[in-house]
Formats: sequence, C-alpha cells, structure tokens
Amino acid sequence: MAGRFLFFLFVAVTFSYAHFLSGQRLKPRLQRDRRNIRPNIILILTDDQDLELGSMQAMNKTRRIMEEGGTSFSNAFVTTPMCCPSRSSMLTGKYVHNHNTYTNNENCSSMSWQRQHEPRTFGVYLNNTGYRTAFFGKYLNEYNGSYVPAGWREWLGLVKNSRFYNYTLSRNGVREKHGAQYPQDYLTDLITAESIRYFRSSKRVYPHRPVMMVLSHAAPHGPEDSAPQYSTAFPNASQHITPSYNYAPNPDKHWIMRYTGPMKPIHMEFTNVLQRKRLQTLLSVDDSMEKLYNMLVETDELENTYIIYTSDHGYHIGQFGLVKGKSMPYEFDIRVPFYIRGPNVEQGSINPHIVLNIDLAPTILDIAGLDTPPDMDGKSILTLLETDKPANRFQMNKKSKVWRDSFLVERGKLLHQRVEGKEVSQEENFLPKHQRVKDLCQRAEYQTPCQQTGQKWQCVEDATGKLRLFKCKNEGGGDKNPQRHLTGRQHPISIKSQLYRSNSKACDCDFRDLRPLNLRPFNKKPFFSKKKFKALKSYSRNRYSRSLSLKNGYLGNHSLVGGVWDNPLTDESEDEFSGMGGVPNAVALPNSIKVTHRCSILANATVKCDTGVYQSLQAWKDHKLHIDHEIETLQTKIKNLKEVKGHLKKARPLECDCNKYKYKSKLKSKLRYRGGNQHPFRKGGARDKKAWLLKEQKRRKKMRKMIKRIRNNDTCSMPGLTCFTHDNQHWHTAPYWTLGSFCACTSANNNTYWCLRTINESHNFLFCEFATGFLEYFDLNTDPYQLINAVSSLDRTVLNQLHVQLMELRGCRGHKQCNPRPHSVEHAGGQGHGSFDDYRLFERRKWPRVKRPTSSRTLGPIWDGWKG
Repeated sequence: MAGRFLFFLFVAVTFSYAHFLSGQRLKPRLQRDRRNIRPNIILILTDDQDLELGSMQAMNKTRRIMEEGGTSFSNAFVTTPMCCPSRSSMLTGKYVHNHNTYTNNENCSSMSWQRQHEPRTFGVYLNNTGYRTAFFGKYLNEYNGSYVPAGWREWLGLVKNSRFYNYTLSRNGVREKHGAQYPQDYLTDLITAESIRYFRSSKRVYPHRPVMMVLSHAAPHGPEDSAPQYSTAFPNASQHITPSYNYAPNPDKHWIMRYTGPMKPIHMEFTNVLQRKRLQTLLSVDDSMEKLYNMLVETDELENTYIIYTSDHGYHIGQFGLVKGKSMPYEFDIRVPFYIRGPNVEQGSINPHIVLNIDLAPTILDIAGLDTPPDMDGKSILTLLETDKPANRFQMNKKSKVWRDSFLVERGKLLHQRVEGKEVSQEENFLPKHQRVKDLCQRAEYQTPCQQTGQKWQCVEDATGKLRLFKCKNEGGGDKNPQRHLTGRQHPISIKSQLYRSNSKACDCDFRDLRPLNLRPFNKKPFFSKKKFKALKSYSRNRYSRSLSLKNGYLGNHSLVGGVWDNPLTDESEDEFSGMGGVPNAVALPNSIKVTHRCSILANATVKCDTGVYQSLQAWKDHKLHIDHEIETLQTKIKNLKEVKGHLKKARPLECDCNKYKYKSKLKSKLRYRGGNQHPFRKGGARDKKAWLLKEQKRRKKMRKMIKRIRNNDTCSMPGLTCFTHDNQHWHTAPYWTLGSFCACTSANNNTYWCLRTINESHNFLFCEFATGFLEYFDLNTDPYQLINAVSSLDRTVLNQLHVQLMELRGCRGHKQCNPRPHSVEHAGGQGHGSFDDYRLFERRKWPRVKRPTSSRTLGPIWDGWKG
C-alpha cells in the first residue's frame, strides 16, 4: 500500500513539474523576468499642434499606431495655451498659479524655476527609481543651454525657442551648433535618430533597466520649415477654414477681439500658406512615429512600452480675424490631441473623460509604480484606461468612475496690489471701479474726514453723487487745516488742486507760502532717482565754473532765495503763453543754470520757473509735455550711448596683466574679476555676476529690437499689442512667401483671464473672467464655435455661483483640491466633507438652459455685481 502511494505521488509531482514548465514557456517575457517588470515610457510632444483645425488628418501613420493600437481622448485640454507655462505644467503636474511660470518670459527657466520646481519634475522622480531618463528636443522657451536640468541622464536640449535649422543644442551641457543641411541638421530627424540610438544602446548595455524618453519636436511651430521631400504637399489645405474663420469684429468679446477687424486679402492668403507649411512639418513627425514604432518591434519592447502623444497647446489661423497665434481661452487653442498605448490599454477606443496637461506627470509616475506627490495638481489617467468588462453575468451594472468634469484655464500674471501695506490679490479687479470704490467707502476708516490718527484716505461724495477717495495730506494725524473744508467743494483742496484751477478773477490764491519742493508731480517717485542724484551732485559741483550760454534758450525772469519768492506773483502777460514757446521780457539770472526755456536751477539748488507756469493750467500742461518729450529723447540717446559703451568694453585691447581687477562704472558693488570663477571679495559672486549678465542680455536684446524698429521705420508695433511683421525673407524653405510684407496683431497686454471649463452629461460651457473685468460665457452645446458671448442671458445667481467655483479653482493646491468631485457623486462612508468636496452650491438641474441671443453682435457687458 505504501509503495502504491509513493508511485502515485511520483506521477503527480512529475505531471505538475511538466505543466509548470509548459506554463512558464507560455508566459510572456515580462512575467518571467521580474527584474524588467517596469515598462518603458516614451512621451512624444509637439509644439503648437492644433486639433480643431485638422492637423491630425495629415498624420496617417501616427493615427494608425496610436488610434488603432491605443486609446484616444476626445476631451484633452491644456490649462494654459502658451508654450512655456504649459510645458512647465507638464513637467511638474501643477497649474500655472502653483509653479509661477505665467508667460513665455515670466519665470520661464529662471533661477527661481531651477531652484524650486525643476528638482520636482517627473524626470527626477523616475531617475531616482532606476529609470534611464533621456530628453531630446525643445525644453523651455528661455532655456539657455548653460546647464543640464536635474533628473536626465541623457540630455539633448534645444537652446531657446523652436527652430528647424541653424539652431544650438546642449548635449549633456556642451553646446553644439547646427547648420542648414538636410538631413543631418533637420531637428525633427535628428531628434528621432538620437532617441532611437539611445534606446538601443540602453537596452544593449542595461537590458533590465526601463527607459523613459521625451521626444519634444519643434513642429509645427514657426518658422515652419518642412523637409525638402514634403515641400509640395497639401497644395489645397483648407482645414483651418472653420465657421469662426475671419468672424470679425466681435464687439461682444474681450478687448483684443473687439479691436481686431476682418482680415485683408493678404492676411487670408497668408493663413492658407501657413496651414500648408504647418502640415508639411508634421509629416516628418509622422515618419518619426513610424521609425520609433519599428524600433520597438525590432527590440521586442513594444508590448512593454507606454507611448503617449500630445501637444503643449492648440493654435488658431484666422479664427475671429486673428491671423495666427495662441493664448486665447477658446477651443482651438486649449484642445490638443492626446493618445496613449501600452500594456492593458484598450485598443481602438475613444475615451470621453477630461484629460489635462497637468495629468501627464502623475500618469508617468503611476506607470512607473510611484505615488502621486501631494503637491501635484493633476491625476493619473491609468484608472480611466481600465477595461469595464464585467467579471460575470451578475455584475452588469458597474459603478462609474469618479472623475473631474471641470477644470481651470488661466493665462497671464496674477497682479497684486498693496492696500495699507498689505499685499492682496487682484480679486477686486473683477468689479468695476465705481463698485470697488463703493465697497471701500463702506469701511469705517474711510468715512471720517481725515481726522483720525494715521488715516490715509477719505471717502467723499461729489456734486454728481459719485463716491470718490481722496488722500489725506497729513497722514500722521488729524487735519491741521480744517478751514479748507469750508470751501465751495465737497472735498479738501490740496496744493495740486489749487494749481489746476484756472486763473480766473475768482481765483484769489496766495502762493507766497508755497515751496518748490511741494510742487512735486502726480506720481510718488522722488524728483531725482539715485543715478540722477549722483549726476546732479557732480553737475552742481561744477555749476559755478561753467559759463552761462544764451544759445540753448531763454533764461528765467525771477529768482528764489531760501524757498520764498523774492517777487510776488502778479498777473502779467506771460499767462497767455502755453509754455511751448519763448517768454517775452526774459531776464537773465546770475549763477543759474538754464534747464528749459521757462525753468532754471538756481545756485541754492532750487528750481525757479516763470510766473505763467504756476498761474496758467494750460501753460503748466504744455510745459510738462515738453519736458516729458525732452526726457524721452535724452533717455533714448543715453541708451544708445550705453550700447556703444558696452561694445567698447568688449572690444578693449588686452593689457599685460590680464588677471587684474577692474571696476565697472567706478562702483565697488559692480566689481568683476577676470581670470577666475569665484568672486574675490564676496561669497556667491559668480551667481550675482550671472544674474547681472542675464539682465544685461535682456536689456540689450530689448535695445536691439528698438533700434531695429527705428532703422526699419517699423510702424507695426503698437502700444499694448503683440504684433508681428511678415515679409518675403521670413521663410527660407519652400513654399516661399512672395506677396510682400504685412503687419498683424495677435494678442494684447491685458489678455489675462481665468476660465471655468465644464463638460458633463447636461452642460458643456466656458465661463471666463478677464483681468479687465470683462465676462464671457459660451454654451458649446448650442454654439460649438463660440461665436456668441451669452453672458447677458445668464441669471445673476448663476453668475455668482460660477464665480465661486472659479475662485475655488484659482486658489487650489494639490490634486485633492484641484480635482473637485462632481455634485452627483455621493461621499462614501459618511466621511467629513472638505471645502472642495462640496463647493458646488447648486444642482445642475436648476441651471437654466441658455438661449441663443437673437443678435449675433450682442455686446457682452462688464458685470458689476460680484458677491463672491
């Protein structure tokens, strides 16, 4: 019996071992080798690629690889439609208000960014866990190539902004320049070749180490240089002609949209050529995707690799009359293509959930098996990629996934203002000025007539019934001259207001007690800055050694000794002069320096002007305008001289002692040291020198642009607008532009906004608040191209509720706050609700269905009733 039992035991063990071996052979390689269980990650990023204008229709290879082999997200957005802010959000997983890169210049790759946020990008986290990280292509717009960002083992970063030829790369910290030869210098092909080489070498040397690569292409960003073989493609490209194409002007939208009129024929032709050239550059990216896919198949790594394809933001070409650009809160600028394929990703599916650029970093960390840091605002999308197939026939009704239905779109720097020494945000900017003044006047400290100790402002109602704020002249205590309130006006009459009054017979003013130092202009800046004060001291030292010249203008006719007029003010004929011409009967004063034709500086460092400037308001205004013009002219000349001075310093011949110290501008604080990296006297001097050099580079760049505009007689640049000039020399590759130069404006300085974008079962809308106080609301269910601003059709209560939601998102921090649950989701377990779990104050079913306005040109008002 024992022998039979042993026989059966032997047979069972043999059968089990054979089954184990056969099963082990059938298992994939990833499950057999536990050391290589973590997948590879490849992120392909394009620059300025739109979704609404049909750019993906030109990329058949990419669509076959990513759509048929993976999942595409139909509602993918960016939170800021600008290059550097969006890319910073991708790297950190944070909204712009949390990483503080507001524009392509503000904090873009700055020292603050390098210290605070760059050490917390997804590349750093993956590099610390054993991933072989690599970055190829465009990084940030202001990246200067002087360093390798933390977290990247292999670095090939583009210096500054996108280019296809004649660019500079930073290869692991060493700068290398490239020319205009194809294909070795064409950036798209170079990024593809370098990334494939790195992936192959990494798997050959470290076969069990996962790889994470970022391929950041310049296409289809300007200058839109395509590969030679694609220069004739898409001769009739017209996907950019949407219903909003050349839909202008738009009086119901914000300022730049009201300012922009219909495009001219040359602008419309330019948009056609631009769309064609953009699609041509994407054909090289399409080839890059195919080469990358084939490489993964050859190395047997395709099934163990996640591939993500997206863009940093969208683009517009002719929409609403804007010739080209981005930075608008509308669909064509914030919608982007987003594809993902990899292990356990359903193939050929379309996912309708909202996916943002801030979700990239948490998703990559989740793929690598890492938890999302609490300071990241985005969420991993892997939970959305799980298949919803029921486990058995009794589990048909599976609980839907909890996901966001709203997000924040923000653009521009958040302005700050100081109120009584405390810095507060610009939230009050959403109210009109009269409403803000009315709210301030409700405070008790503004209602007393400048009599309390320390009171700085007083609220007074003028003759028209409007409330106005006036600054108390004696801030340290009560009003020392209460008799001023007994005049005919309802508010104190200051020295400035007395000077503004016309010189009529009813004006009986005694100016004998007025000192020139009290006649300071309207701004609070000192009369002389530090530089001007130093120059004035040297000027006053040599004042008496100079001889007065009568060639530069007229001399004054009165003097001032001890701050008191030596002659009383009289009504003379000088009052009739406006201040721009000469003064009759001008008397020369001894020991005085003539500054203008009506004002002089006396020997006791006091300023004396002729009588008409103080008595005639028009003369005062004209003379001040003349002085402002002279200052602007001299400032331009000083800047030019500084530019020449800097050139001379660079071109200085070498002396015998090359390692000597030299003083810059004879100031010890500007001491520089030649021949060493460490400052000789001060710790951290190299960092100060670097900061000074960066500031100097920005100043010179701005100066060069200004000089170039002056030389070329550039009339395109306009105050407050971002404009560009296009000519026949702009594009250096076919197809060329041959219709001559033109000017177009793309954005405005006041284009700062915060928007709430919501997509759910019942609503699909965009609500925006601009820094100017303007409001916009678009119901995309009835107006998918956002042609009509329907904010005037909303109820006041709904506007307040939208404002509350928007303000919550504007101040959110971390993924728990920045991803509020939809109102319909019940809180499990009866747990306490956080401030962002129940911040939706109203039911969706109570929202009124917005009716389309009858007029297509309804003006969107600046609303004046915020209660939030």
